[in-house]
Amino acid sequence: MDRRRFLALSLAGGAALAGCRATPSADSPGSTTQPPTTAPATSSAAPTTPPAPTFPAPQLVKVPIPAGRLTELPGEGTLLAWTVDDGDDTTVVRDYTQFSKDTGTRLTFFLNGSKPAWTDNAALLQPLVSEGRIQLGNHTWSHVDLTSLSRAGVQDELQRNHDFVLATYGVDMRPYYRPPFGYRNAATDAAAAEIGYTCPVLWYGSLSDSGLLTPEQIVGFADQWFLPQHIVIGHLNFTPVTTVFPQLTGIIASRGLTTVTLDDVFVKPTG
Repeated sequence: MDRRRFLALSLAGGAALAGCRATPSADSPGSTTQPPTTAPATSSAAPTTPPAPTFPAPQLVKVPIPAGRLTELPGEGTLLAWTVDDGDDTTVVRDYTQFSKDTGTRLTFFLNGSKPAWTDNAALLQPLVSEGRIQLGNHTWSHVDLTSLSRAGVQDELQRNHDFVLATYGVDMRPYYRPPFGYRNAATDAAAAEIGYTCPVLWYGSLSDSGLLTPEQIVGFADQWFLPQHIVIGHLNFTPVTTVFPQLTGIIASRGLTTVTLDDVFVKPTG
């Protein structure tokens, strides 16, 4: 399907609103090594804890943020921006965060600060946010349709969420925000830009899991939309997605894709 046609359909119809480590094999049976004739010496030293795996950020030449709404990553490449919205379910937020911690998958969370999940999971999430492995973006405080609000109402929704994230996580989410439902217009864009939110982030493909889907359906949407330079939207609302993380990362690996945050790709404006 033509990209522009997909975007038009997804925003109009809402359908797109609706992104492992291998198990070690057992020890080989038998051995040709002879057992020692004497018992090994014992040690009182405490066993050492293996170091946690590290996942360095991809080394990319950053580019300026394009004007207007952002729907995909620029240029030809093998990058995937896996973005995840809302936060209705505390367990899903925790599991997504733990998934990123364990696998190095880079994610952008567009959060609604009114949802308790963002306070409940702050201790687990904070180190990954500080490291830059998970980026936070503004999805408004209460997930309201911005086009239904006045200029002051738009700014209050974004500013309240901004203040919560700055106080809780110590990061400034500007300039990225995602209008709930993808609903925006010139007036909402202007109101957001006045307080520094100059880049509305939409998407080019969806896991369609804003509502409850089966794990198989989610994998099917990932297979359809996890493609080079796509911004794909998922949701932190229902648990089935957390049961198919190995399948989703398998799709990414099989296609040679690298997950990135928006800050990995774009130069952040100053001032």
